[in-house]
Amino acid sequence: MKKFLEKHFVTIVFVILIFTFFRGCGDSREMSALKKEMIELKDFSKERTYTKEQLDLRLRIEGLKSEHRMIQATDRKMFDLNRQTQIEKELESLQSELIK
Repeated sequence: MKKFLEKHFVTIVFVILIFTFFRGCGDSREMSALKKEMIELKDFSKERTYTKEQLDLRLRIEGLKSEHRMIQATDRKMFDLNRQTQIEKELESLQSELIK
């Protein structure tokens, strides 16, 4: 075994270096793909970030929408119809405020 290593040492080292080189090349491609994906995620999160006021408005809008659906699903009385039109007006004003 010792003679075999002494005789083929240069070849073994050369093969190991080639394998290491090719493995390193593959890692850089993976790293560049990961970097590109991280940049895309950052851009996406910047577009989808809201302030506290915007989140409060969205929460109020969704609450009013669910109340509107609840009124539509139950028996209709005059009070319910008045509240429904009031909710629709509030929704319009909140959505226009959110767009600003």
